[in-house]
Amino acid sequence: MESFLTPEFWLAVGQIVMIDILLGGDNAVVIALACRNLPPELRRRGILWGTAGAIVLRVVLIFFAMSLLALPYLKLVGAALLLWIGVKLLVPEDEGHGNLQASDKLLGAIKTIIMADFIMSVDNVIGIAGAAQTSGHDGHHMPLVIFGLLVSIPIIVWGSSVVLKMMDRFPIIITAGGMLLGWIAGTLAVSDPATVHLIPQSPALHYGAGVVGALLVLTLGSLLARRAAAAES
Repeated sequence: MESFLTPEFWLAVGQIVMIDILLGGDNAVVIALACRNLPPELRRRGILWGTAGAIVLRVVLIFFAMSLLALPYLKLVGAALLLWIGVKLLVPEDEGHGNLQASDKLLGAIKTIIMADFIMSVDNVIGIAGAAQTSGHDGHHMPLVIFGLLVSIPIIVWGSSVVLKMMDRFPIIITAGGMLLGWIAGTLAVSDPATVHLIPQSPALHYGAGVVGALLVLTLGSLLARRAAAAES
């Protein structure tokens, strides 16, 4: 119980919540689109049950992701994916959901929400599993993940519009989120079971790798963002 009261635990929870908000900010849009053809009296139930199903599915996916990250070399693969996701987060792009099929049946809308969340959750799952793996709370990874997701649910479902407006007004939030993913990628790479015996482990290595990962995401993301802006002009 004491480990749940440490600053490291709450720092890891904060990382999970931030990742889930940044990478799942359009979940509310998907939920709204999936339920738009439901009768008004069923929309609330569709939103609640669809969100609950999507969260349960995500916890299951994260459980398997964290198990896989215990295998040699897969943390290196996860780190590379996190770097790509972090860079992608810094490059503006249009993500349309207009082709999402709405349903006028409650079960159909719930299925649509869960399937859409499954497709969209790859980046969330990798990011959250990585944050939990590098939290230093061995044996408490899943409780940490579940607690972080539970904290982020109301923010995503009921507060996404506010969060998205804040991101539009303060782009530094998105930049910080991308760099956070780079930080996790760096610390994840140096803790891979295949490399821990080759690289002397130390706090300096942990923090140094995190800084390198964060700066790499910032540099590549900024370059690609400028290139995309120049191509549009």
